[in-house]
Amino acid sequence: MTEKNTPLLDELEKGQWPSFVTEIKRAAVKSEAAGELLQVLERSYVERRGHWKHGGIVGVRGYGGGVIGRYVDEPQTYPNVAEFHTIRLLQPSGWFYNTQTLRTVCDIWEKHGSGLTNMHGSTGDIILLGCKTEEIQPTFDEFSEAGFDLGGSGSCLRTPNCCVGPGRCEHACYDTLEACYNVTNEFMDELHRPMWPYKSKIKFSGCANDCTSSIARSDCSVIGTWRDTIRIDQDAIKAYVSEGFDIQEMVCDKCPTRCLTFNAETQELSVVGEDCTRCMHCINMMPKAVQPGKEKGATILIGGKSTIVQSAFMSWVIVPFMKLEAEDDFAEFKDLMRRIWEWWDEFGKSRERIGETIYRLGMTKFLKAIEVPPVPQMVFRPRANPYVFWNQDDLDKSGTALDGTKL
Repeated sequence: MTEKNTPLLDELEKGQWPSFVTEIKRAAVKSEAAGELLQVLERSYVERRGHWKHGGIVGVRGYGGGVIGRYVDEPQTYPNVAEFHTIRLLQPSGWFYNTQTLRTVCDIWEKHGSGLTNMHGSTGDIILLGCKTEEIQPTFDEFSEAGFDLGGSGSCLRTPNCCVGPGRCEHACYDTLEACYNVTNEFMDELHRPMWPYKSKIKFSGCANDCTSSIARSDCSVIGTWRDTIRIDQDAIKAYVSEGFDIQEMVCDKCPTRCLTFNAETQELSVVGEDCTRCMHCINMMPKAVQPGKEKGATILIGGKSTIVQSAFMSWVIVPFMKLEAEDDFAEFKDLMRRIWEWWDEFGKSRERIGETIYRLGMTKFLKAIEVPPVPQMVFRPRANPYVFWNQDDLDKSGTALDGTKL
């Protein structure tokens, strides 16, 4: 495929940023499939419509997911991409690779497929683009021998992913790498064998910076936090002042709850701990002077997703603070996820994400089913309905409401 045959794609190579078109052209030197992919894409841009059909029953023995079937709508015109299936491979926690591992991935993939990869997919997987049907099983077999496994696809647990956590970040409030690896191995059956109303995603972020965008992109967000108060190094605060950093304007005035106070005379910063929402702003602005508290763990949120049945949701709090420690094998978190999935599997409709099922049936029924007491941190906004209805189900056996109130 020469440059003059793809004038619209050529426009995407202009400018200062790397271009996927350039990379496909490089792959086309070795792969006829990559060359025809350029032709199909150029034609799609000209005609303003896609030429791909999605679906089909393709996969490997013993697995219900991990391979996504794709076919071009004119196989006679484009025989080398008539079948252009996608294979998903589990990525390592935090996307840490050595060069030998990357070479192994590329060598196996160039042998069996188009050589095109996406590092990484929106869920975090290694994406291998363009495999013929007869090559799917041999590709999987060779990757399996090299120590890889398939990622998730379909109505299953999608591949969990995490930020780099303690591997590179001093702000991580729990070991995201270990949590992701441990949970992935624990729920491997849920990942490889679709069994639910629709897909379910878990993302692990070590702090409220949320580098995995879990709050918007995952059904269950596990975001690092701390239960005590931020730690402030007053000497470091003075050093920031001496360097001309305006703490009042850049930190205190932009604190969402105004819990920070800077004394210009003493050059000291103070905090009202109970007003702090642990948003990370002050820590991001002054990492040498402000650190997370010592009692660290994670906040568990539920319901984030893109538009499907309902509009896009941001996930909301169901457990304000949970200790996540490898010593207990993350047992509390795993038990919570099993209860959530069991309820959703029973009451969720087809193609309905967890958040949509909660939205349809109500938070009250959800919390009762998963045996989580309501707490103020779950409140999305003040209620508009002035009427409160009470029933016997709101009491536990001791005559105490779910929020702990004696009735």
